[in-house]
Amino acid sequence: MSLDMIYNDLIIEHSRNTSNRGPLPKKTHLEHGHNPNCGDDIELELNIDNGIIKEAAFVGSGCAISMASTSMMIDLIKGNTIEEAKKKVDAFLELIKNEKTQEEVEQLLEDATLLSNIQHMPARVKCAVLAWHTLKNVIDTLD
Repeated sequence: MSLDMIYNDLIIEHSRNTSNRGPLPKKTHLEHGHNPNCGDDIELELNIDNGIIKEAAFVGSGCAISMASTSMMIDLIKGNTIEEAKKKVDAFLELIKNEKTQEEVEQLLEDATLLSNIQHMPARVKCAVLAWHTLKNVIDTLD
């Protein structure tokens, strides 16, 4: 199986994943993210307790890339400290900007590193980074 096929299968799998979708019964933080270029729209909900992201979920709609990227990010940050989540956000954004390689961030970002292929599709970059910038906005309010 080629890397492109793995990438496509992963995007489809995560974009259809409903385990991270829906409102949280108890949330401490809510942040809206919107991409006016294509209409991707999410509300990221977090339950943060003592500096740890206990739960995370989202409500929204958009293209397969934005939904998959949001789902992958949520899988990565649940149970993380704010500092750990910040490192992952920074690493993902550096990966997408081609400032880090997949190999440099693979252990930190796991499957999300496959989204680095987005670098070759400039119109889709904003779709892939929407959730990550939305989480960054929440983290920035906590500093």
